Amino acid sequence: MYAISLGDDAELRPLEPWRAREFLEHIDRGREYIGRYVGMPDLVTDLASSRAYLQRHADKTAADTGRICGIWLDDKLVGGVMLPNLDTDQGTAEAGCWLEPSAAGRGLVTRAVRLLIDWAIEERGVHRVEWHVASKNAASIAVARRLGMSRDGVLRENHPYRGRRQDTEVWSVLAPEWRAARAES
Repeated sequence: MYAISLGDDAELRPLEPWRAREFLEHIDRGREYIGRYVGMPDLVTDLASSRAYLQRHADKTAADTGRICGIWLDDKLVGGVMLPNLDTDQGTAEAGCWLEPSAAGRGLVTRAVRLLIDWAIEERGVHRVEWHVASKNAASIAVARRLGMSRDGVLRENHPYRGRRQDTEVWSVLAPEWRAARAES
């Protein structure tokens, strides 16, 4: 339907249910790497669960309560960005991401999330975008910093993940801060 260039032969595209097989293959390639901090690989284990996962997000898109997009590099799905929670009435959203190891270190997630935050703030009127990240996920924390987010705090041992409780850091950016930073760049 549409593709937005991220530069370097990479594109951001809608990630829809009809791409379930491609999504599953991507998750299989990065299952261990992605699953270190993100639960998606535990939910997407076969074609049916892949389709169901993407359908849940398509339903959120239709209800205007979320969004999911894939990152393609050289026409191969290598990751994605999402708004798992979007509440335009409250003016809040949560952004997230994942990436397979072959695409790490290229700045693709940062560029893709910038587009997603721009859309949330400028098109949907969101005032606050949050980034929830496991405290041990240094790469994701680096993305939050590059996006100009502020660390709001740590939710200590709030999230049980694969049999262990992990701390979650909450980072955020407010619409006026985002606009000011964009005007400076």
